[in-house]
Amino acid sequence: MENIFLDIGVIIIVAGVGAYFARALRQPLIPAYIIVGIILGPVLGIITDKGVISALSEVGIAFLLFSVGLELNLKKLKDVGRVATIGALVHMGLLFGASYAAFKLLKYDNLTSVYIGLILMFSSTLVTVKLLSDKNEIDSLHGRIIIGMLLMQDIVAVIALSMLNSLGQGGLGSLVFIFLKGFVVFFIGLALARIVFTSVFRFAAENDELLFILSIMTMFAFAIIYNYIGFSIVIGAFIAGLLLGSLPYNIEIIGRVKGIKDFFAVIFFVSIGLELIPVNLSKIILPLGVMLGLTLLLLPIITLFILALFGYKRRTAFLTSISLAQISEFSLIIVAFGFNKGHIGSEVFSLTILVAIITIGLTAYIIKFDDKLYQWVGKKLTFFDKLSKHNKELISYLEEGAKHKVVLIGYDRIGYSILQKLMKMKKNVVVVDLNPDVIKHLIKKKVPCIYGDIGDEEIMKRLSLEEAELVISTVPSHSDSLLLIKKVRELNPEATIIVTSYDTEDALELYKKGADYVVVPHFLGGEHISLILEDLTTDLNKLLRIKISHIKALQERKKRHPHHR
Repeated sequence: MENIFLDIGVIIIVAGVGAYFARALRQPLIPAYIIVGIILGPVLGIITDKGVISALSEVGIAFLLFSVGLELNLKKLKDVGRVATIGALVHMGLLFGASYAAFKLLKYDNLTSVYIGLILMFSSTLVTVKLLSDKNEIDSLHGRIIIGMLLMQDIVAVIALSMLNSLGQGGLGSLVFIFLKGFVVFFIGLALARIVFTSVFRFAAENDELLFILSIMTMFAFAIIYNYIGFSIVIGAFIAGLLLGSLPYNIEIIGRVKGIKDFFAVIFFVSIGLELIPVNLSKIILPLGVMLGLTLLLLPIITLFILALFGYKRRTAFLTSISLAQISEFSLIIVAFGFNKGHIGSEVFSLTILVAIITIGLTAYIIKFDDKLYQWVGKKLTFFDKLSKHNKELISYLEEGAKHKVVLIGYDRIGYSILQKLMKMKKNVVVVDLNPDVIKHLIKKKVPCIYGDIGDEEIMKRLSLEEAELVISTVPSHSDSLLLIKKVRELNPEATIIVTSYDTEDALELYKKGADYVVVPHFLGGEHISLILEDLTTDLNKLLRIKISHIKALQERKKRHPHHR
């Protein structure tokens, strides 16, 4: 027990140091955690008991999928249902077939080729959801497509793991029986969520500690039950998250679980580096190159074609395709299972760990700089727009020939108040937003609007920026703000530009590039409180009047826009 505590302590201490320097250098944290694992394991040999760490990392995956289940709103996925189901199945089928064929050509046996096909056909829910959440892109169109496709992949991964587990244990009959038991438990859980959980968690919500304990209890209960009937614990945790996600207290549960989820997630990423087995690179360079080529090149190309054929424009298709270019945590579970059962050798195990390290590490950079990558290659992808027989993204409400003097980019939160003020001033305004729900709401209100992203040149053209007198962006993306300033200054040097930033250095750079004003939310919040404090010295009742006004405004916003948080 003491050794386990010391191992975890070393991992957290070194990971903390690595994360600090990665953050200081403005680098993603995930590659830093993987490098820490490589240093502590294969390089220095400090951590040798990988079994316990692997078990803890699986708990980390369980917590993350529990959180994904809590946050998953199936209603938001209905607009992307066809591409998330049919598209994802075609995507997995093509990738599996290509991977199987490639390794058969490399003289691998049938079972090993099947395993490699399964390993490469799944992308990482854990990594992708974390990175999209960090960028606040979960609710964007490409974010919803990614989540939908990953959810479908996770379902297929569960089936694949169950099929592999049933080898030599009764075959198809055993597999069917396992799934029947899984569905029975799920529907019992669904009934409990509607009949029992609502009242139990209503009582628990009055005490944060009790709410937290009951949530974790539910997760572990379903994980244990699903593991007992033949599934992985991560599936039970995901089901528990789905069931609790339907409760009105899911936001509070997410907040309470976040810290412990992040703790185990760190251990998971470090464990990937720890699993690396030193091998003779010259012997595996060809299969390694093929696996990387299939994951980093073929997978995005297949995704681009599928999304284009489903009617999505090249920007959405591109952002979706590069976000899925890594192997999954399920891939690691599958390869470990195959290795332990003797179905595959140590070479394939080492290859998979190397591919995981490289692709997951690269994904952190790819998603961080996805807008810049699109600006670089976007013009070369016009072919994919021609494949779209019907445009799924043509969501807008623009009056024919109207000249909009004000362009508001980003409606949620800050943008809501700005739009209300502009409309009271009777300004001719058009709203641009990346959330389909927001655009549909504005269309119902007959507010001129267009779905899209300011990083997309097509959107820039449709906005007629040369006619605008005022351009306001509430989107905190630094690269998007720089691009917007550059475009507006080229087309309309006299226009007033207001942008948003959460970083002091970025804000100063935006001023240098030509912004007329940069909104820094935490500075504005501090200034607003300081003004209230000044008023308190002269008028004690003013705070009460501000409070009443603020509560009314919040209630009105909640009533009109329940998706605002």
